[in-house]
Amino acid sequence: MAERVHFRSSTGPMLAGLIDLPQGEVRGWGVFAHGFTLGKDSPAAARICRQLASEGIGMLRFDNLGLGDSEGDWGDGSFTVKVADTIEAVGFMAERGTPARLLVGHSWGGCAVLAAAGRVEGVRAVATVGAPSDPSHAEHQYDAVVDRVLDDGSAQWLVGGSKALTLKRAFVEDVRHAQLLDVIPKLHRPLLVMHSPTDVTVGIENASEIFNLARHPRSFVSLEGSDHLLTAPGQAKRAARIVSAWADPYLGE
Repeated sequence: MAERVHFRSSTGPMLAGLIDLPQGEVRGWGVFAHGFTLGKDSPAAARICRQLASEGIGMLRFDNLGLGDSEGDWGDGSFTVKVADTIEAVGFMAERGTPARLLVGHSWGGCAVLAAAGRVEGVRAVATVGAPSDPSHAEHQYDAVVDRVLDDGSAQWLVGGSKALTLKRAFVEDVRHAQLLDVIPKLHRPLLVMHSPTDVTVGIENASEIFNLARHPRSFVSLEGSDHLLTAPGQAKRAARIVSAWADPYLGE
């Protein structure tokens, strides 16, 4: 079961989310941050959150600015906005009486939860799945148009051969300036890093860098056989079960 919710972005527009409600005994609550242009209904987001909910951990997943059912223009977002909206999501969960103790981020969303966790009270554990160690890794996805964006101020970018998004200069410059090298060592939260050694989108060396920068308690799990998007049967559920077991000590009061 899932509850449809809306909350305000850090920049004003309303963001659309789903809370996958916990089944059975409620063990805790969390927030999930999706990948670069993926949305709350992408396989990794939906399947991980549903599995966590089936194991008693309620999860809020939401569409970032201008994606899915959310208002606004994707091009007006940035890494800074994504982090700020993750913080807004945690605040929304606290206001409804279901405080999020766990942050889970997939791909670029992993960067966002690493950056957000230390800026909100109540979050006790952070898990990343296939996350790059540097937010600017996302530029690989739009490098064919980045020079035109910097010259003209904006350009249309075709995602996956079908979805057109407007990429803006401020977005590109924000992503280039974002970094986690100083953030990760100061996380002061238990961290679980999960990554597939056969991930061809975000290489396994990114997981090594995140893990090496982090302080204990830290854990690493290799998701052998998984692709970056966790689309094959059972991959996302497996990742969720690992998160569920690892996070158990950090969920209770």
